[in-house]
Amino acid sequence: MTRPSSPWNVPPADRERQRELKRDAVILAAARAFRERGYHNTSLDDIAAVLHVTKPTLYYYVSNKEQMLFECFREGLGRIAAACGEARDANASGRERLIAVVRGYAEAITSDFGWCMVRAEDQDLSPQMSARIKALKSEIDQDIRRLVRQGISDGSIAAGDPKMVAFAIAGALNWIAHWYRDDASLSASAIADRFIEFFVNGLAPRVSGATAGKSP
Repeated sequence: MTRPSSPWNVPPADRERQRELKRDAVILAAARAFRERGYHNTSLDDIAAVLHVTKPTLYYYVSNKEQMLFECFREGLGRIAAACGEARDANASGRERLIAVVRGYAEAITSDFGWCMVRAEDQDLSPQMSARIKALKSEIDQDIRRLVRQGISDGSIAAGDPKMVAFAIAGALNWIAHWYRDDASLSASAIADRFIEFFVNGLAPRVSGATAGKSP
């Protein structure tokens, strides 16, 4: 398992900041463990061993393994939501804003939290936690639909069904988590570029300069 750097091994700084760093390290270690072992095959002892702490130490930052999974969901989805927020504030066309969200989405899915967002089950969370995750996902879906509608309105996106476009984009991006590996030949940014190219240009063949303008 990839071992994240442990803030327990560095001199103490600001107490509140140190606690945040340690909690972040716990969540990151959990995300990596869930991805490598699977949620049900990962124990709190496994996560504690990676961080070189005791299992009781983990309870100072999270109440149980379920909360770890919830925080992994929330961290990954939060990155996509942040990209949507930046797009809303941008002075750009709907298409340009949507491209920015696709890039942020791809980077979130290829992060350590991507596996949890896509391959972990909502059923492993309590009804209350599951409802909060579903609400976050719904907000992201609505943001993407809104950008598609804006693009259609300003002429930067072809007319179509915003709901189906949003489903297609999210479905394609989510699937990255099923095959992406840290040692892949393409970086997260490069993968985002490939997906953006496809979403923008589709499957239409490119017309070369030599053939442009010629009658069939």
